[in-house]
Amino acid sequence: MTLSFDELDVGRRITTPSRTVTEADVTNFAGVSGDFNPLHTSRTEAEASDFGGRVAHGALVFSMMTGLARRASDRRADVVAFYGVDRLRFTAPVEFGDTIRVEMELVEKDPKDHPTASGVVRYDAEVLNQRDETVLSCELLSLVK
Repeated sequence: MTLSFDELDVGRRITTPSRTVTEADVTNFAGVSGDFNPLHTSRTEAEASDFGGRVAHGALVFSMMTGLARRASDRRADVVAFYGVDRLRFTAPVEFGDTIRVEMELVEKDPKDHPTASGVVRYDAEVLNQRDETVLSCELLSLVK
């Protein structure tokens, strides 16, 4: 069941299912994005870095966040389109084998005169790992019916 713009309340909180970030995820993302930075793809170079080993691309973690958000609930917003992202920060590395989830809170609703949507909703969003450490934070905006 989807919720319209008018049915969504500021303060609504969402916690998504989790998923584990694998070496295959990182390898596939490198191929699709063309980002073969050694921090992600070279065991030898990454082990010599401040991270001490390979880490996932920040853009991959962000992409996983949007996918997890879509799976968050059977009562989700009736989204017309992803509208944007503000204040994106990668605050800690995501290592192979880390399990991430997303926690979001609806913080603002902005009505719009739009042919297929009623307004924009803004969520404060955080990606947390299995140790409850925030690895990514941002504001997500969605155009909602």
